[in-house]
Amino acid sequence: MPTLAPPAHLAATRRDDVWLIGLVSLAHGTSHFTQLLLPPLFPWLKVEFAVNYAQLGALLTIFFVVSCAVQAFSGFWVDKHGPRPVLFAGLGLLVLAAAGFASSTSYAALAACAVVAGLGNGVFHPVDYTLINRMVAPPRVGHAYSSHGISGNLGWALAPALLAPLALAYSWRVALWVAVGFAAAVWLLLWTQRQRLVLPALPGLTKAGKEQESGFDFLRIPAVWVCFAFFLFFAMVLSGIQAFAPEAARQLHDVPLAWVAQCLTIYMVCAAAGMVGGGFLANNPARGERMVALGMGVAAGVALILAFASLPAAAVPVLFGVMGLASGSVSPARDMLVKRSTPANASGRVYGVVYSGLDIGQAIAPLLFGRLMDLHQPQSIWIGIAGFQILLITTAFQVHRVRRQT
Repeated sequence: MPTLAPPAHLAATRRDDVWLIGLVSLAHGTSHFTQLLLPPLFPWLKVEFAVNYAQLGALLTIFFVVSCAVQAFSGFWVDKHGPRPVLFAGLGLLVLAAAGFASSTSYAALAACAVVAGLGNGVFHPVDYTLINRMVAPPRVGHAYSSHGISGNLGWALAPALLAPLALAYSWRVALWVAVGFAAAVWLLLWTQRQRLVLPALPGLTKAGKEQESGFDFLRIPAVWVCFAFFLFFAMVLSGIQAFAPEAARQLHDVPLAWVAQCLTIYMVCAAAGMVGGGFLANNPARGERMVALGMGVAAGVALILAFASLPAAAVPVLFGVMGLASGSVSPARDMLVKRSTPANASGRVYGVVYSGLDIGQAIAPLLFGRLMDLHQPQSIWIGIAGFQILLITTAFQVHRVRRQT
């Protein structure tokens, strides 16, 4: 079985860990914030550039395809050069892309900026998890994963809450320039604290050992590819819930239109709350597979209830909250599964490949679930979500099985 990296953080204090977790979480939240720069502004962009929603959606496809490719390879850069320079490069590209969006005068310019944004977004998971796994003391790693996941949810929540009101009050360009200011402020804050992001070298590695560990040997570890499949299915679930589940619930259960967006907000807030509790439980690695099974089992059960039961409209937001709480509690254990499958000094590469499954899933899922909605099959949306949640359970236990065989 592959061994984990030697703990370079044994001398770290609780204060050091809190600072590191906070900085990494802030960077992660900013990356999620920039993922949703354009969708809240689609109504304005549609008019400004005389395009349809399919063309606007293609900007997101460009973003995630580029991000996927970068994520798979950025782990090599992280392992070779350290996470700090890669982090600042990624954040800088996000600032540049946001400024490009704000000043764009054509659809082609938006597409070019989507490429730049994808380049920047692709570095964060290899950077973040390398810093957490190598520098945070083991008793606090579960809490670090929890904080990391919560910050991503908050980034997703902040973008529409900030940009849409600004666009209504002023213009879509003003909204995006405010986003530029926010991302630039985060970059500057991290720069002032850059010494806290220096990764200590692993002791005891010979030159030959370093050369060997910088290659592709980790790709022969079966658990890496099972983890990749896990994140692919996880992204399919998340994308289905974010993009189509609220509208599918409205059609099935006559949910008032004003409640539809609130269902997703409730889901995200409850998912963040679940991550807090999941961070405590994830500190015991032996619980990982069982936590995934319990959380996703509850979530799949809720999805099937929403698919087949006759429900009053008022019950739907409550069930979104239950599903969010159950799904969120799984996130820290999910990250611990990857950590336990990561060989020494390959954290960046493993997380880069594994988390590229998220981008692929987010690129594929809208095509699948969108087709079901076009065919007027809202029930199938929930059946599909439940099916992928069940696949997550079986995949988590498969990770455990192949890891034991290694």
